[in-house]
Amino acid sequence: MDNKVYEMQAEYFKALSHPVRIKILYYLKKGERCVCEIVPYLKEEQSNISRHLAALKRAGILSSRKEGVSVYYRVEDENVYKIVDLALYSVKKVAKEKVALLS
Repeated sequence: MDNKVYEMQAEYFKALSHPVRIKILYYLKKGERCVCEIVPYLKEEQSNISRHLAALKRAGILSSRKEGVSVYYRVEDENVYKIVDLALYSVKKVAKEKVALLS
């Protein structure tokens, strides 16, 4: 594979590498949401949420549309949930193994 492809994959994973971004994805799993809904749900500053939304959008994970003064975000490719769910499965597996070692 071309190095550019590896770089694009790394950028994709980099976009997923923050807990707030993962929370945003799970919140958007039910469908499109306005920033005005996302901010209070996550209890974060709007500027912080906007930064994370922009990172996810740059990676092609989210798309947005404007309606009046409101901006709505949605997940562009539902396959991202397979990735985050698989990561969660792996994290739980490792945690169980560590607990078993301590027992």
